[in-house]
Amino acid sequence: MCGIHGAVTANGRPHRLSPVLERRLRNRGPDHLGTVEAQLSPAEGSLCVTLTSTVLSLRGDHLAKQPLVDAESGFVLCWNGEAWKLRGNPVEGNDGEAVLSLLTAAASRDQGSEDSVLDALRSIDGPFAFIFLDRRAKRLYYGRDRLGRRSLLLKRGDEFLLSSIAEAPAEGWAEVEADGCYTVQLDATDSPAELVPVRHDWDENKDLVSSIGIFNASVPASTVTTAPLTSQSPSVEQLRHHLTASLQLRVLNVPRPPMAEMSDARVAVLFSGGLDCTVLARMASDMIPPEQAIDLINVAFENPRIAAQNAGLSTDELYELCPDRMTGRKSFAELSTVCPDRRWRFVTVNVPYDETCAHRAELIDLIYPHNTEMDLSIACALYFAARGQGMGQLAPGLEAAEPYSTTARVLLSGLGADELFGGYVRHATAFTRSGYPGLIDELKLDVGRLGKRNLGRDDRVMAHWSREVRFPYLDESLVKWAVELPAWEKCDFDNQGNGCDLEPEKRVLRLLAESLGMRSVATEKKRAIQFGARTAKMESGKVKGTTLLLP
Repeated sequence: MCGIHGAVTANGRPHRLSPVLERRLRNRGPDHLGTVEAQLSPAEGSLCVTLTSTVLSLRGDHLAKQPLVDAESGFVLCWNGEAWKLRGNPVEGNDGEAVLSLLTAAASRDQGSEDSVLDALRSIDGPFAFIFLDRRAKRLYYGRDRLGRRSLLLKRGDEFLLSSIAEAPAEGWAEVEADGCYTVQLDATDSPAELVPVRHDWDENKDLVSSIGIFNASVPASTVTTAPLTSQSPSVEQLRHHLTASLQLRVLNVPRPPMAEMSDARVAVLFSGGLDCTVLARMASDMIPPEQAIDLINVAFENPRIAAQNAGLSTDELYELCPDRMTGRKSFAELSTVCPDRRWRFVTVNVPYDETCAHRAELIDLIYPHNTEMDLSIACALYFAARGQGMGQLAPGLEAAEPYSTTARVLLSGLGADELFGGYVRHATAFTRSGYPGLIDELKLDVGRLGKRNLGRDDRVMAHWSREVRFPYLDESLVKWAVELPAWEKCDFDNQGNGCDLEPEKRVLRLLAESLGMRSVATEKKRAIQFGARTAKMESGKVKGTTLLLP
């Protein structure tokens, strides 16, 4: 995880970061801050490119200082993300250095061919945002991965600006779409305001969803009832295979955090106790070395509206009555039973109302250009969960909790499972109204808009605490398999109550949980984070999620 920033300015004058933006970039990458200035020509009035990176070091055996510079060519890369594979091959060592080597070789072929660089960028598997300067061709490349799992914002005006997070005041910044790579030809003008970004598709096949796979739109014949999903269904074992491969990339070889002991947690799970996150915790436990703890971070908020409805209860009792706290404790107990040799730590993050208010302005800046009450309530839960400060308990019901701040720099999130496997109420509603055609349309819509709706916002609020969130359900290979799978092999709305007591939503994942010994988790219903943690509607039950925070 890194914070990256790029600026194209006029008259050869380098860009200078504001103190607020520098602080926020350093929060994302506390291990190093570096800046490279590139004058495109000695002529008066020429453009200047200023590239800045901060680094959270999580790959390789050394700190790879950024921006990364190729000494011979002068090419410069600001890299924020994880390249798990390049041209289909796993990356050994530091991925940022490997990506620079890949791009340098591509930019040096065919007299600086733009197509060669674009082909190299298209070969990267993993979550990322980047800025790459080809000084020879005087060309700037930038973009986000196909699913938009890392944040990158753009602001155009007297300066051409790119950044992981907006500079305060935040107005004028827009999220870079996750629809391809962008190029800017820097020698076409002396005015940053006249620079014209050109988009290049991730893939020319327009039938692909998120440039990854062709959505399976097949529908069973009207006279056919699909076979119920069972633990023996091929899709259950296929899901286990793909999720295992995804998790291995994301939880193995995580370096020991600074000041941490060998047995301290390197990986933590954003843990509501629900189906998606608990399956990740259960499967990660089979891979992470047995001496390492795994932290389960569970967040609950003091909500004045709920408190007014329960005037006889203490604040501590209200935290414990949060739906996600109750589910979290139950799933923590089940994990401890199924994996008794793992040192699980249940981390309860209790957030008083006055602390929520104190961080509100910072949160509004971080989520921008997202700007609704729903954005804020979701981001608030993720923000305080990622901070990871609360009370830690190693065994359910057997010992007192102690003040604790997670040592983990890698966070696992279950985001993506609902979109891929039909976990939202609207999926059931679409099936009830229109059968499989309606369900397929809804699933395809959800997968296609993941990057635009959620992921950039979530990256900005969680990386603020010098931690990197990883999304195992959004691995490219897993997503491709899931979108190409028939709908009835993922969810089972055609067979509700037909010999199976598991909910039809995400039934393939529920059956996997059951096969892993997590019977109670397999039966959990979907609950939105803002209601499970009680960040929604804190002052009034009449506030709409679509209400704008800023006019």
